[in-house]
Amino acid sequence: MAITGVDHVVVRVKDIDEGISTYRDKLGMELERTAESAAIGIKQAFFPLADGGFLEVVAPLSADSPVGKAIDRNGEGIHTVALAVDDLDATVKAMQEGGAQLIGVGSPQVFVHPKSAHGVLIQLTEKS
Repeated sequence: MAITGVDHVVVRVKDIDEGISTYRDKLGMELERTAESAAIGIKQAFFPLADGGFLEVVAPLSADSPVGKAIDRNGEGIHTVALAVDDLDATVKAMQEGGAQLIGVGSPQVFVHPKSAHGVLIQLTEKS
């Protein structure tokens, strides 16, 4: 089990167009694509990074979506840090043995609950 790097970072914003403008126009990042996921209630914008990772900007489709609720609670800012791991199952087992509270165990997307990571939602992403 090893954490091998940062896969991507998710930033939550109130307005996707303003978020795109900030990262593309003010910071000079290249917008790769946009998407919308009704299933999780977000609009997304993806900005690739030279090391193979990416920055994902998300905005809620409604105030009662998880991202909308997070903005109400915490405002705009870092939503998720996704860490690359070499073996998801072994990492999950080790983290559980260490006492970490995990979300989504048994699914392809496992998260470390913010209560176990000083307020940061961490996604575990298997990369070989």
